[in-house]
Amino acid sequence: MHKRKICVVTGTRADYGLLYWLMKEIQADEDLKLQIVATGMHLSPEFGLTYKIIEEDGFKIDEKVEMLLSSDTPVGIAKSIGLATIGFADVLERLKPDLLVILGDRFEILAAAQAAMVARIPIAHLAGGELTEGVIDEAIRHSITKMSHLHFVANETYRQRVIQLGENPERVFNYGESALDNIKRLKLLDREALEQAIKFKLKPTVFLVTYHPVTLYDNPEQAMSALLQALDQFPEASIIFTKPNADTNGRVLIKMIDEYVENQSSRAKTFTSMGQLLYLSAIKNADVVIGNSSSGLTEVPALNRPTVNIGNRQKGRLKASSVIDCEENEEQIISAIQKALSTDFQASLRQVLSPYEEGNVSLRIKEHLKTVALEGITRKEFYDSENLVGGM
Repeated sequence: MHKRKICVVTGTRADYGLLYWLMKEIQADEDLKLQIVATGMHLSPEFGLTYKIIEEDGFKIDEKVEMLLSSDTPVGIAKSIGLATIGFADVLERLKPDLLVILGDRFEILAAAQAAMVARIPIAHLAGGELTEGVIDEAIRHSITKMSHLHFVANETYRQRVIQLGENPERVFNYGESALDNIKRLKLLDREALEQAIKFKLKPTVFLVTYHPVTLYDNPEQAMSALLQALDQFPEASIIFTKPNADTNGRVLIKMIDEYVENQSSRAKTFTSMGQLLYLSAIKNADVVIGNSSSGLTEVPALNRPTVNIGNRQKGRLKASSVIDCEENEEQIISAIQKALSTDFQASLRQVLSPYEEGNVSLRIKEHLKTVALEGITRKEFYDSENLVGGM
């Protein structure tokens, strides 16, 4: 009996964490064969060689696609996309998957989608329909949607947006936010266990900080300087930094974080990659999560912690009441942190409702990938909305 070959592509610590339980579900199903392709930051010593975590978790990596150049300029990123597309063309020819699974909106995933589309391999895309108006990921996500054939989204609003892009509603499924599977299925560490795991004694107040480049705007150093200056105004707080992704101008931010931590080593520590267990445990034990990561809008509200969301990177995403938006300047960041720490705001967190669906998301997606008919699925038709002007 032919086992359906499902190939999962992962390029960063972030998307791997969101795909982990889906990969486990596929791996455990006797009727499916899991294929894994690691690329991007996973293969970079600079970003922690995180492919080793995938292997430590009991997965076999079938192929690796080297594609990151040492440059993080726009030219360097564009060339990396080209290298990745070439690499994925060869890999997909060797693996011959029945279905390709990709998540999100990064340039590594765009390259995988391009190669699969040309090879007429059906594509299942997770996390479509979302908005991040401050970064190039916005255009990449919607481009991947148009190349994909099955869509698994986190919210009904996102489902309607994918349909608005011309995708057939019968192939767009709101099964919920896969990130929340980790919260349901992992036993998170308490404060003492977290301190032992990260080898760092926490002060009574704890900040968890992740700030990525906002790639459609200039002056990332200016924004990071404002954030670091704001953190200086809370000397009583321990600060856990997780470093930025391999985006345009990301390396200058990493350098600034490293220099800050070196000068503040008694109260600050930085991690290239914490892994899902430590990262979610850090959220659980943090008083405020600060920065512009998507996790501040998904996992953090689900753990009833406050988020200070800085700038435009996540502009357009659905947000819980626990998310405090602010501009990229020192005064506003300080004010937002003070609000998040206030007694009234902390008390309100008990009533926070996540805007994202949850509940056996990975299992439900796996079952659909297992049973969906693939014959002819790559021959797509544009789905016109009923209220299209001039439509029939």
